[in-house]
Amino acid sequence: MRKVAVLVLFLMFTALSVVPARAGKDELVIGITQFPSTFNPNIDSMLAKSYVLAMARRPFTTYDPDWQLMCMLCTELPTIEHGLAVPEKTPDGKDGIAVTYTIRPDATWGDGTPITTRDVTFTWEVGKHPKSGVIPKEFYRSLYKIDVKDDKTFTLHFDKLTFEYNAINSFELLPVHLEEAAFADAEAYRNRSLYETDTTNPGLYFGPYIISEVVPGSHVTLTANPLWWGETPAFKRVVVRVIENTAALEANLLSGAIDMIAGELGLTIDQALTFEQRHGDRYTIFYKPGLAYEHIDINLDNPILRDQRVRQALVLALDREAISEKLFGGRQPVANTNVNPLDWVYVDDGPRYPYDPEKAAALLDEAGWNSMKRGIRHNAAGVPLRLEIMTTAGNRSRELVQQVLQSQWKQLGIDVRVRNQPARVFFGETVRKRQFPAMAMFAWISAPESVPRTTLHSDHIPTAENNWAGQNNTGFRNAEVDELIEQIEVELDRDKRAELWRRLQHIYAAELPAIPLYFRANPYILPKWLKGVTPTGHQYPSTLWIETWRDG
Repeated sequence: MRKVAVLVLFLMFTALSVVPARAGKDELVIGITQFPSTFNPNIDSMLAKSYVLAMARRPFTTYDPDWQLMCMLCTELPTIEHGLAVPEKTPDGKDGIAVTYTIRPDATWGDGTPITTRDVTFTWEVGKHPKSGVIPKEFYRSLYKIDVKDDKTFTLHFDKLTFEYNAINSFELLPVHLEEAAFADAEAYRNRSLYETDTTNPGLYFGPYIISEVVPGSHVTLTANPLWWGETPAFKRVVVRVIENTAALEANLLSGAIDMIAGELGLTIDQALTFEQRHGDRYTIFYKPGLAYEHIDINLDNPILRDQRVRQALVLALDREAISEKLFGGRQPVANTNVNPLDWVYVDDGPRYPYDPEKAAALLDEAGWNSMKRGIRHNAAGVPLRLEIMTTAGNRSRELVQQVLQSQWKQLGIDVRVRNQPARVFFGETVRKRQFPAMAMFAWISAPESVPRTTLHSDHIPTAENNWAGQNNTGFRNAEVDELIEQIEVELDRDKRAELWRRLQHIYAAELPAIPLYFRANPYILPKWLKGVTPTGHQYPSTLWIETWRDG
């Protein structure tokens, strides 16, 4: 206990000693718990990167805090009703659609170069290359042609008509005048991109801020973009300081070294509740429930976990209701599938896994793990039922949950070892390349009615051949799920689509490619003088509207 206490104090002291005091209300210092593994908007999927880049870039379309689709970089949201989206037949006779967008006429990159359709076509070339490592793969596969009308207007031709045909949120532009040379070797693009080699080049950005300083593992500094076309932001500088240890993060806030803790990547619910009791009068504190799905990805190539009975036993052995109540004050509801009850497609009639250690034990016996030696189950070949669980190091909430899970599984004779890594390694290498041997605990954060193609479709399993571009990290393969995903995407009738979603959730709950834990509520801890921060509850962070944040 003394060693643990000394370590925590050392981390807190170190964090405090390197963080300069706040310079004044021209500067906003935000604390988060993870450092981005890359700053390329199209490679890797990590919330820390999204949070930072949302201040320095703008997507064509996004979902606003009311969960409504809106334009950001485009001038008008195209719809079939208003004629900018036109259903059509593809050259091979499929039902496709042509969708026309116009780039804002005043939009420029941070070095003054106008944003044009040349950037659009170049981004498409990068995205559709099989070795570029860009996600999402399906978007670029489906986008088979681009017609350019002029420097600002273009038409995208998709080979299928989906219910979200005009949502191109993931079409993140790249500056052709800077990135074209880096893409000469497509397979090496990930490491040659200027987002990696020249991250502070202003020409990479076009938001209210540009990234002006990056100290890996420490902080990212953003300065106001003089060429930003929108509302002038209140702060000349924003410093995003990364403090992976959440106890140290809290200490930095209390000392004044940081101004706020981001709800998207900050304190855990249990810490926030305790913090509110002690210091609630000094800060604005609120909790935003949303579409963050905390779960444990299962590596289905693991011979132990390939058995569905073992996966079901792992869930039945967990008292998830008690975990939610005791650790999170009941504010984070238990998840039954990957679909949140806040989402309209959610159904509550699928398979459920209440705490039932007796049933879990029976399933393990049935699966052949029925010999107990020194408190650990073994199979007939003498192999112990031993697994490893990984997550982001320094995240107090996840580490506490790990301890509870480990203890509850041990009661059934399941030996689970803990091995954690810094977030940039865990997400940038281990999860992305499916290098976790058994279980990886983290969260997926989605948009409303987000079709889980990239996480569940068998075509999206990351491999060396696709340069680790998929997000189906479990290696889940199910032909019916693949077909349901295809059907959901192109079903325009809401009632029919709901039935497809229902079947998908039933299969997910039965197959358990991941262990559902709970849906997160994010605590935002802000100074009382900061106004205008509006959490979204979905994958697009509050920083997409940072120009509306105000000092008083």
